[in-house]
Amino acid sequence: MSCEARASPAPTYSWLINRTRIDVGADFRYSLIDGNLIIHNASEGVDLGRYQCRAENSVGAILSREALLQFAYLGGFSSRTRGGVSVREGQGVVLMCSPPPHSPEIIYSWVFNEFPSFVAEDSRRFISQETGNLYISKVQPSDVGSYICLVKNTVTNARVLSPPTPLTLKTDGIMGEYEPKIEVHFLPTVLAAKGVTARLECFALGNPVPTITWRKINGNIPKKARLRKSQAMLEIPNVQLEDSGNYECKAENSRGGTTFRGHLQVYTVPLWISMINDSQLDSGEQLQWECRATGKPRPTYRWLRNGEPLTPQTRVGVLNGELLIRKVQPTDSGMYQCIAENKYGSVYSSAELRILASAPVFSASPVTIIATVGKEVSLECRPRASPKPRVTWKKGDRRVQASRRISVLKNNTLRISNSSRADEGNYVCRAENQFGSAELTTVLLVKDAMRVELIPRRVEVTVGESVVLSCKASHDPSLDVSFQWLLNSQPLNAQQDGGHFEYIQTQASTADLMIRNILLKHAGKYGCRVQTSADTVFAEAELLVRGPPGPPGVVIVEEITDTTATLSWSHGVDNHSPVSTYNVQARTPFSLGWQTVKTDPEHVTGDMESAVAVELNPWVEYEFRVVATNAIGTGDPSSPSRAVRTKEAVPSVAPANVSGGNGRRHELVISWEPVSEEFQNGEGFGYIVAFRANGTRGWKEKMVTSADSTTYKYRDETFPPLTPFEVKVGVYNNKGDGPFSKVVTVFSAEGEPREAPLEVKPSAMSSSEIRVTWKAPNPGPGRPQGYEVSYWKTSEQEDMGKKTKTVANETAVLLSGLEGDTPYLIAVRGFNSIGQSPASRPVQSTTRKNPPSHPPSNVMWIQEGNNVSLSWDPVKAMNNESDVIGYKVLLRQEGRGHSQVIRTPNAAAVLTLPEGGTYIMEVRAVSEGGEGAASSQIRVLTSSGVRAKNEQCSLHRLSLGLAWTPVLLILMVPSAPW
Repeated sequence: MSCEARASPAPTYSWLINRTRIDVGADFRYSLIDGNLIIHNASEGVDLGRYQCRAENSVGAILSREALLQFAYLGGFSSRTRGGVSVREGQGVVLMCSPPPHSPEIIYSWVFNEFPSFVAEDSRRFISQETGNLYISKVQPSDVGSYICLVKNTVTNARVLSPPTPLTLKTDGIMGEYEPKIEVHFLPTVLAAKGVTARLECFALGNPVPTITWRKINGNIPKKARLRKSQAMLEIPNVQLEDSGNYECKAENSRGGTTFRGHLQVYTVPLWISMINDSQLDSGEQLQWECRATGKPRPTYRWLRNGEPLTPQTRVGVLNGELLIRKVQPTDSGMYQCIAENKYGSVYSSAELRILASAPVFSASPVTIIATVGKEVSLECRPRASPKPRVTWKKGDRRVQASRRISVLKNNTLRISNSSRADEGNYVCRAENQFGSAELTTVLLVKDAMRVELIPRRVEVTVGESVVLSCKASHDPSLDVSFQWLLNSQPLNAQQDGGHFEYIQTQASTADLMIRNILLKHAGKYGCRVQTSADTVFAEAELLVRGPPGPPGVVIVEEITDTTATLSWSHGVDNHSPVSTYNVQARTPFSLGWQTVKTDPEHVTGDMESAVAVELNPWVEYEFRVVATNAIGTGDPSSPSRAVRTKEAVPSVAPANVSGGNGRRHELVISWEPVSEEFQNGEGFGYIVAFRANGTRGWKEKMVTSADSTTYKYRDETFPPLTPFEVKVGVYNNKGDGPFSKVVTVFSAEGEPREAPLEVKPSAMSSSEIRVTWKAPNPGPGRPQGYEVSYWKTSEQEDMGKKTKTVANETAVLLSGLEGDTPYLIAVRGFNSIGQSPASRPVQSTTRKNPPSHPPSNVMWIQEGNNVSLSWDPVKAMNNESDVIGYKVLLRQEGRGHSQVIRTPNAAAVLTLPEGGTYIMEVRAVSEGGEGAASSQIRVLTSSGVRAKNEQCSLHRLSLGLAWTPVLLILMVPSAPW
């Protein structure tokens, strides 16, 4: 069990069981590490109980809250055979569980005949978690069998089974119907802790099977309550005080009914309302502490001092949660605890009481105070002492006498009003109590008053100009002086305002403030505070700044039409320069920010507070604002008006860029740029598409109701491809029809390709490539814009294959990434933007066998100067590989990416190397299926004038070179199955 306390100095710990101290050293089963108590080989007979930790240091001692140590166990059922139970069919029965000894709670269930076949609870069968018994309201033939009670410990999860109880049916008849009898019910008084889940059980025997209903007397069952186990259990989660009350369960069937009532009482553990706090008192003062807690039942209070019960005495009074100690003494110091408790729990509040007892002491040495003539002076006397000392004042050797000008305040401060030079001198404060006395001397000097002048007192400037304010002080020359500048009563920090301010100290008694490049925000009242050790004097000047006007008042939209808005606003601050004009701006969801709008009158002068915005777009949401301008410049805009929408009107803008074409056969596709919502002018916006074949008279008109539409398709099987049509597109909305676009000519569609490509011919190029060629279909409408080639293995379905497309009108493609010696089916179809043509008839082609998998071996080379003769053993292809038709030698100079390729039909080759450098060579076999694996690389070094002495030497170097080639050896070992 862990215990940790905060304390200085560090505490020592001990433990109590049932309020008796544990002697840790006398019992080897106990260990105490810091504050933690460890019990080895704990047993219920010795260690069951309530534990408390005690922490103690030189200040005092406190106790922790109590911790209850319990032991979980589950005994076994009696092994004695249980007698059988025999009832008539239709009769009710109760099978007793009689659980073994246990702690804490257990969970009950019943096994029917054999494990793990459990009894299912329903309206006829119920297992009480209070008694553990199985209740069957009406026995049926299917209930005959053996019943075993199974209990489970909720802490240890241990389970035990009871001996079986046989249930049989009597043969002397069937039980008739009878009224319900409640066999399971909750206690007359149910106690539940606040916040837990309360469960009330109610179950009855009867024939027919009774139904259970619940109600709360004089109230409603809480909405959060739930009915479980076919309404045999009322469950109330997170139970609160207001859930307390009388509850009734009723069991009834066709023969009658019966009820049971009980009381649910919700209790709460104590909870603090107010706690005690550390206190420090002078000896002789009175201590009054009060702690209060809520709880149900109402809590009682106990007090501890240094972990021991505090009993009332002559000076000590205890009443409920109040502690009163009169005339405290040093022996009363220590740690106190208030304990609020009821039978369900307790809470602790701890505080330290410190009693002070000391002779007077002054923290300061002799003090000098400088005052000015005519001002008030306060001489402080604040000794540390306990109890509070008696204080007297003297000037020189004479006691200070109170008068109209001189008084001693309650805090022992000596106050002198309307001071003069005659008040100068040494003042002594003497403090005394029963433990001793002390004195503090204060030297008072009185100087002439200081005068301060700040010029100019009022100045007016324009934004961007500069000004100097000068502050001059007249004071006693023996005193040092300091200056502080303020703006609108706030200290001015020159470094934080971007270099606009600069302090200039021209002489000891004069300070100037330079303000450069003045902004509007620099306007206000500037103060100069001059301070000496005797006095502080303040002077103030006003700075007015002319600048662009401030924002006008918020804009109000007074009237709105389809193209106009009547606006009004109020004047803003003119910043000491009259407003000359106003600019009206507007913003819509379609504009890029704020734009100036036309107004009536065209020029809005500074003395006006209204205008009419004109030439607005109908049915558009607008926000308006106003910007003021004066001789200095243009100011910030006003706050925006509320968003308003102009009235609806007939559309005035026709669609642009009307065109068309493409589409499927017999289709006329007409397209246009949609009209922006900004110009739709109202709800119900749509398009009127009009068209007629060239040379005809009447227009066909079609309505397109979507404002976002950009195309219209008209289909007619009678007109041939590329028929010219005259086309125009108009607009409309709920207000009426708008204008049409200009008439343009649009041709009907060619349609998708109608004929498959011709003469598809595949040709295997290698083990992984097939080249496919074809001819374009006969010319006609629906010309292809490209071709799509599909290919798949003959062993697969077409939809499992792959596809590739040509670029533009190419009529050949190389299929790659194929498997060797594999037959493929290939089909080609043309396509354009409308669709695809029929596919050509599939043709078959088989890839060539794979190239040889073995590289050339036993490669030998002889170097004669810059000539290298290569030879190797011929490569033999395997049965499933292509025959070798030659070899390819790759030559590359080290450090360069370019390779030289030499082809030879034989297993030898002669190469000429340029003088100087290192060369890398490798050999591959070539077959119809492609190139085989490469041989190991050969490195040859050449340099000018160096030649091999003889062939034997070169071959010797080759053998060394071959010795450097790594070899991987794989051993195949058969193994038996594991």
